[in-house]
Amino acid sequence: MTALAIMRVGKLKSFGNVGGSEKHTARLQDTPNADPYKENIRLIGNDFDPSLEEIVKAKIADNTKHKPRKDAVLCSEIFLSASPEYFRPENPDKAGEWNDKLMWNFANASTKWLQENFGEKCVRAELHLDESTPHIHAYIVPVNDKTKQLSHKEMFGGDGRQASIKMSKLQDSYASALAHLGIERGVKGSKATHTKVKEYYQAVNQEPLTLELDRLAPKRGETAQQLFERIKADPTIQSINHQLADHKRIVELERRASQRATASEKLRLSLEKRVAELEAENFYWKQQADKLRDLPLEEVAWNLGL
Repeated sequence: MTALAIMRVGKLKSFGNVGGSEKHTARLQDTPNADPYKENIRLIGNDFDPSLEEIVKAKIADNTKHKPRKDAVLCSEIFLSASPEYFRPENPDKAGEWNDKLMWNFANASTKWLQENFGEKCVRAELHLDESTPHIHAYIVPVNDKTKQLSHKEMFGGDGRQASIKMSKLQDSYASALAHLGIERGVKGSKATHTKVKEYYQAVNQEPLTLELDRLAPKRGETAQQLFERIKADPTIQSINHQLADHKRIVELERRASQRATASEKLRLSLEKRVAELEAENFYWKQQADKLRDLPLEEVAWNLGL
């Protein structure tokens, strides 16, 4: 099955939004669907950097001439990934697992793409390995080099057709950067390519989804392969797949946690038993010591052959 490139762009319009996004991506708050036993990796930036809010504020102050407009996008968040078929080709449904070499090839190619397209405007990129499928969250401060003003619209497009054209070109560029890995671009014009990062996470964690089957019916002149790709790229189908993958992974995590709890309980009982044995031994030797103290010194010396 063909692996597809995934890219979504979100807008952070306040420093509260920036801080809130960092809490999630840097795991500064509890994330229910994340595996606490797996570590994420900072691809751009380092672990000793100031907070994301401070970095964005400094970047804006150093690279713009005017105070940002009230409705300005202060930071653009890009979500990068590929469909599970790429990371675990032998078993795409096994959430939380990946081929290490394939994962690093993806991470390196994506990092190179971010640096080539956004340069120092990309102030941070986090590789998440603790959810169902490896993915990257990157933060871009969208400064227009000509006007020295913030302009998410100039970089990613605003609304309507302009946004569609710019996003389509960006999708082409990212897919091209991953093509040597066997990862292909999704169907052009798919709604999935324009899903915002926040909406994507809401879709993954929302209530059970229902499908509009008429919308997925074959279209006149559409080949079987085109139908397959369209259904696969459908945002509802993708959300259902992610929900299923997350559910399987959470069940597995709960099973492992139960096993660890059982093992810990057995160890606790074993330790309690050993402590009781040591206390009994200690009591016995204390009694023997007390008896020795009560014996006349001459008798003790005689018993020792002195």
